[in-house]
Amino acid sequence: MSQWYFSYDGDQIGPLDDARARAQAASRPEGHVWREGFAEWLPIRQVGELSGAAAPAVAPPPPTVRGADEIDFRIMGHEMQYVEVELDPGESAVAEAGAMMYKAPSIQMESVFGDGSSSGDGSFMGKLMGAGKRLLTGESLFTTVFTHTGQGKAHVAFAAPYPGNIIPVSLANVGGLLVCQKDSFLCAARGVSIGIQFQRKILTGLFGGEGFIMQKLEGDGLVFVHAGGTVVERELGPGEVLHVDTGCVVAYEGQVAFDIQQVGGIKSALFGGEGIFFAVLRGPGRVWLQSLPFSRLAGRMLANAPQHGGGKGEGSVIGGLGDLFGDRFNS
Repeated sequence: MSQWYFSYDGDQIGPLDDARARAQAASRPEGHVWREGFAEWLPIRQVGELSGAAAPAVAPPPPTVRGADEIDFRIMGHEMQYVEVELDPGESAVAEAGAMMYKAPSIQMESVFGDGSSSGDGSFMGKLMGAGKRLLTGESLFTTVFTHTGQGKAHVAFAAPYPGNIIPVSLANVGGLLVCQKDSFLCAARGVSIGIQFQRKILTGLFGGEGFIMQKLEGDGLVFVHAGGTVVERELGPGEVLHVDTGCVVAYEGQVAFDIQQVGGIKSALFGGEGIFFAVLRGPGRVWLQSLPFSRLAGRMLANAPQHGGGKGEGSVIGGLGDLFGDRFNS
C-alpha cells in the first residue's frame, strides 16, 4: 500500500493510505502530492489515479517554498495616481481595505484575517499573529484579497488616498525587505508578508515622525507604496549620511540605518519651523522620500479652515477686517 503525502502552500498532510488519499484528493484537489517513486511533488490534478504497489513509508523531500505571485501592472495618472494590476488565472493581489478603484467581474474579493500573505489554509495562530501586527501599526485587522477565478487575463485597480505618487518596488531587488511608513502601503502581490519594524532606540521611537513602529514588507514579490507630493529616490553609498525631515521618509532598504538627531540649538528648534528632530539615514542602500507628508498637508488645511463658521476672507477687499464683523452680520 502506498503512503501519500499532500502539500498545501507548505502545510503537509500524511502519510495517507490509498483510500484516504483518494478522499483527500477529491476534497482538496488544488495542492500537490508525493509518494515513494515520485521524483518531485506533482499537482494533484495531474495524478491519474492514487494507487500503486506497497512501499515503505519514507519521508518525502521538503516541498518547494512558494514565492509571491508574479503580477504585471501599470501606473496611471499624475497628481492622483492609481495602479492597475493584471492577474492571470489563480493569481491574487492583496490590498488595504477601501483601496480598490475597479475590478473585472471574474476577480473575487475576500476579506481575510491578517495580512493575507498565505492562502486560506494557514494556521489560526499564524493568522492571529498577522492580524496582531497590523493592529499595532494602526491598520485594520483585515485585508482584502483579489483573486482571478476566470480565464485569460483580468484587471483590478487600486487608487492612492491623496495627491502623490505610487512607488512600485520589487522586494527581490531590495534583499527581500522594505521598511516603510505605516500608512504608505497600498497593495502587493499575494505572498508578501506585512509585518512591523520596531525602532530599537527609544528616542527614535518617540520623535522619529512615524513613531516606534513602522511597517516591514518581506518576500520576493511586488509591493506598491504611496507617497505624498513628489517622490525622490536616493542611493546612499557605504557610510553616506542624509538628514531628512522625519515626515518625509517614505521607505528604505533593510540595510539602511535609521536614527534621529536634534536639529540644533534651542532657537533653531523653536523658531526654525522644522521641528526639534530630523531623521538621519546612513547607507548603504536606497531610500525613498516624499515632498508632501500627509501630516503637513492636513496641518495646513486645518490651519486655514474656518474656526467659527464662515470663510477666511479670501477674495474680499476688507479680508480679515470683515471677519471681525462676520458673526454680527450673520446673526
